[in-house]
Amino acid sequence: MKTLPVAAAALLLVVAPVFPAAAAAPGGAVRTARSGLDCTAWVHTNDPLTGGVDCENDTGGTVTFHADIVCGLAPDVTGNSATVPPGGVGESRGTCAFYSSGIGRIGWTVE
Repeated sequence: MKTLPVAAAALLLVVAPVFPAAAAAPGGAVRTARSGLDCTAWVHTNDPLTGGVDCENDTGGTVTFHADIVCGLAPDVTGNSATVPPGGVGESRGTCAFYSSGIGRIGWTVE
């Protein structure tokens, strides 16, 4: 059982450099802007299997988006849809299965 955290950490070291623009390390946040959204991807401090994105809408119209969470050895998760008016901020989050090796990447999709 003690090898699982080491394996998860090793997986993060391998996966994180591959997806630098939208990856979020546990306890950290990565901020990027695309598709008119200025987003910060994050992993929950107390629950490393929960993560999401907070996005500010920098467009002139309403935007709907959701988080795309890569869950290691478990199925990936699609976060809740969030509809954000111009200038507003919204959040989409999701939780990986308990048997996941951890969150490897967090991105978002405009619907």
